[in-house]
Amino acid sequence: MIWSVLLLMLVTAERLGELALARHNTSRLLAQGAVEHAPGHYVLIVALHTAWLVGLWLLAWNRSIDTAWLLVFVVLQGLRVWVLATLGPRWTTRIIVLPSAPLVAKGPYRFISHPNYVVVIGEIAVLPLVFGLSWFALVFSVLNAGVLWIRIRAENAALRGQPI
Repeated sequence: MIWSVLLLMLVTAERLGELALARHNTSRLLAQGAVEHAPGHYVLIVALHTAWLVGLWLLAWNRSIDTAWLLVFVVLQGLRVWVLATLGPRWTTRIIVLPSAPLVAKGPYRFISHPNYVVVIGEIAVLPLVFGLSWFALVFSVLNAGVLWIRIRAENAALRGQPI
């Protein structure tokens, strides 16, 4: 099997697993009285990540792998696991706020406010670089910056209890 196909299969499986986990956590949180904030931009996130992954499948399935960039991507996956483990049942792909719960201030959240977005920024750029697709990394990094600008503003407002 081509290594690039295997890597893309693993990333696709990871993303699908994360969506299932996010759906489960979202349902649990809403049942506990949590509230979703700013759902309108969510379609942009889904569209961006879907286009990124589909684009990689179309362009990278038969390309060689740069092992140095692959190592960077593996480190990012370790950071992703750290974020998910730190948030536990509060991790979701939507902005869901449980009013009675304090903000998470352990794990990577001791150091920065939005470590998950740092990981996403890295992944969007680094996985295309694994396949030598620097132009693809640049295009999707710019698009991701626009989506995250909307997302982080909305999430910060929600966590402060303010409308956006």
